[in-house]
Amino acid sequence: MALIVHKYGGTSMGSTERIGQVAKRVAKWARAGHQLVVVPSAMSGETNRLLGLAKALSPEIVTAELQRELDAVASTGEQVSASLLAIALQAEGLQAVAYSGWQVPIRTDSAFTKARIEEIDQTRVMADLAAGKVVVITGFQGVDAHGNVTTLGRGGSDTSAVAIAAAMKADECLIYTDVDGVYTTDPRIVEQARRLHTISFEEMLEMASLGSKVLQIRSVEFAGKYRVPLRVLSSFTPWDIDLATEAASGTLITFEEDEKMERAVVSGIAFNRDEAKISLLGVPDKPGIAFQILGPVADANIDVDVIIQNVSHDGKTDFSFTVHRNEYTRTLALLEATVLPKTGGAKLTGDARICKVSIVGIGMRSHVGVASRMFSTLSDEGINIQMITTSEIKTSVVIDEKYMELAVRALHRAFELEQAPLV
Repeated sequence: MALIVHKYGGTSMGSTERIGQVAKRVAKWARAGHQLVVVPSAMSGETNRLLGLAKALSPEIVTAELQRELDAVASTGEQVSASLLAIALQAEGLQAVAYSGWQVPIRTDSAFTKARIEEIDQTRVMADLAAGKVVVITGFQGVDAHGNVTTLGRGGSDTSAVAIAAAMKADECLIYTDVDGVYTTDPRIVEQARRLHTISFEEMLEMASLGSKVLQIRSVEFAGKYRVPLRVLSSFTPWDIDLATEAASGTLITFEEDEKMERAVVSGIAFNRDEAKISLLGVPDKPGIAFQILGPVADANIDVDVIIQNVSHDGKTDFSFTVHRNEYTRTLALLEATVLPKTGGAKLTGDARICKVSIVGIGMRSHVGVASRMFSTLSDEGINIQMITTSEIKTSVVIDEKYMELAVRALHRAFELEQAPLV
């Protein structure tokens, strides 16, 4: 008997009919003798609806007090889906109980709308599992030291599921979604995209951080830190599919680079259209200038991605970085009001119509010329590169947003990702 965590996304929970299908799938696993903890997202579209109600009353929710209330509103979507699933499981003849994050409790810090998990008390859940119950726990939320409901940010249910699996020392965490695994790139852009049977933790972490929407990056970080066995698979297969077949389907995220892993130089292409570029022109080229620019940005809890500082001319330099597009206007206003006057920069510019395209693969460690091949491919398509960043297993470029799909298709073809590599 194994302890398994199931996580179901919003489309999997999108209607009472879909919830009923999830309940039948969970019941199949439970009747096979497994202990089950299930983490559902809110029903598809529900979180957006709830946030829309709040923002209709207060379009600019920037204070901690307003963000506290926003978290309380947003968390109700998962509470509804968790309880509906518990009802459906009981209708299947199983003992089932639903808990909100604060009832477990899942303890977080107090960073409303972006909270981080600090501790999970598994005592109550383990007692229920020992009593033969299926436990349903709301994803996306927790409780801070002051008893306030917090949420983990978009995609937070993935993080909840992996964190719960780590705390419970689960045998495996299965992430059920509307796709049947991790692909070489988005099949909606490249029809020839191929599903990967396995992908390394490092590659998945890079793919998630670079824009792949299959898994939320913090969930992958948790999986890596606590070595949680993780599998991405589809909830849209028939619920009564053979259990052994289902358990081996999808994409397995591995922690061992063994001889059976796929040995492609590049494993996948990720892209992110939700980025914006900001540049400060003519700032003094002196020690500490990067901190003077990015310190206030970090203090405002704004994440920065690609950073470039140009070569100095006459004691002046240009400093560029990217942020999430939702933070673009706020970052510009912050720099205009505080940073630009202090640094003495000549000009502040921005571009909200850029995107980032990345190639990822462990094989890049041992092969030369991979980045050159990427740049050559983009050049052949007439695509100008604005910014470049690299790591040991990835190369990312910032380009004009209008060229994103062309770049992804061209790179997928150039690295022959439609072909399964030799193993």
